[in-house]
Amino acid sequence: MLQPPVKTPCIGVCSTGIGDSVCRGCKRFSHEVIHWNSYSQDQKRIVDERLADFLSQCVSNKLQVTDKALLKWQLEVQNVRFTEHHDEYCWLFSLLKAGAGQIETPQDFGFEVNLPWRETPLPVLRDQIDAEFLLLSQAHYDRYIAVPDLFGGSGR
Repeated sequence: MLQPPVKTPCIGVCSTGIGDSVCRGCKRFSHEVIHWNSYSQDQKRIVDERLADFLSQCVSNKLQVTDKALLKWQLEVQNVRFTEHHDEYCWLFSLLKAGAGQIETPQDFGFEVNLPWRETPLPVLRDQIDAEFLLLSQAHYDRYIAVPDLFGGSGR
């Protein structure tokens, strides 16, 4: 089956130009941002899958999709852009980015807030999820990509 081309995850808020190893906007590693246009579709797909997995994990820690079909319908009716091949938790984050402050009854959109966060406003949850997504991406970069400082920062 022919897969659609992977679109850039760039959201126009790049922080790699100011020295971040992980972009605060799209959560790609700096070398992925720099070399994105030279990547093959398979290489782009690997990056896309990692980002979607990390985001899904962060969203599902705080929110539960209760009706995937209703969520998808609401995204379409509200004309919210989402990546269809990503899972419903990524879809839910797209919804929150587009209008967390306008959602009064999460059940009307096919999701609910997990008990520990029921009193937290959705815009605050959205921002917490985004911050956790960045932390997870940074931890992955530090663990698997960053070159260890074998000299303890002395440079000798």
